[in-house]
Amino acid sequence: MKLIIIFGPQAVGKMTVGHELEKITDLKLFHNHMTIDLVSPFFSYGSDVGKRLVNLFRKEIFEEVAKSDLEGLIFTYVWEFDQKSDHDYVNNLCNIFESNGGSVYFVELEADAQERIERNKSSHRLDHKLSKRDIEKSEKDLMDSIKNHRLNSRRGEITRENYIRIDNTNLSPQDVAKSILEKFQLKLREINFSHADRRYIADTFTKSQ
Repeated sequence: MKLIIIFGPQAVGKMTVGHELEKITDLKLFHNHMTIDLVSPFFSYGSDVGKRLVNLFRKEIFEEVAKSDLEGLIFTYVWEFDQKSDHDYVNNLCNIFESNGGSVYFVELEADAQERIERNKSSHRLDHKLSKRDIEKSEKDLMDSIKNHRLNSRRGEITRENYIRIDNTNLSPQDVAKSILEKFQLKLREINFSHADRRYIADTFTKSQ
């Protein structure tokens, strides 16, 4: 059982990379807005009850997946490194999987602010995240988070062995997903890749050996 945590600031490309990684592995994507957008028609995620319900749904899913025979899960998360509660949350999440014999892998994404502002308006993001369709509000939230929180780790702050940090400002989500696949030697899904993709993946693994 594998848990891949993809984290980084808003609109850095976590969900999009997660979708691409899901395509080439047997891991299931559980991006953070799947629960936020489930609850938000009833309660704001900013409210106490909204946060409680989101965390409850996530915890139940994490615990069931960790005990299942699934290959694993990809989870996306905005980690506020200046908040102890977020560190505790990630540690508790890791414990759910590791206590059931699973392995946890950390993928940290970073990109410059202007690129993230552009990605915030992408059709893929808006298709999958209902609460981000108010562009003016989501862009304000993005800029406020830059001022008020630290959403990427300091160098050396994360000491886990299974960790990769990628600046994906100028990288496609497909290339990022392939880098994750290679770094952690994930099992390649049995699907019909194009000849070019098969050659790229084979070359990547050859270079890493």
